Amino acid sequence: MGRFLIYNIFMKTFRYNLVFQAEPEGGFTVIVPALPGCVSYGKNLKQAKLMAEDAIIGYLKSLKKRGKPIPNDDHSFITVTEVALGTAKAKKAAYA
Repeated sequence: MGRFLIYNIFMKTFRYNLVFQAEPEGGFTVIVPALPGCVSYGKNLKQAKLMAEDAIIGYLKSLKKRGKPIPNDDHSFITVTEVALGTAKAKKAAYA
């Protein structure tokens, strides 16, 4: 138990946003925007998240091994917005 507590004192926690995309054939692809190329897949949301966490750990170990900085999403977040696209013709804007 003592080792576990000491290990946790020195462990740093990183925060990452995950983007889930439902796939037509089923399951979910997960993208980690802060880690370019870090993509995973799971049969359901729970498995997709677990697989993404595993992919993130591997990605971070690779960065650390190569002496690269480890990015995180401590100061960013994801939100959703809706944009309506009508059938009316758009007017050309005049710029001075």
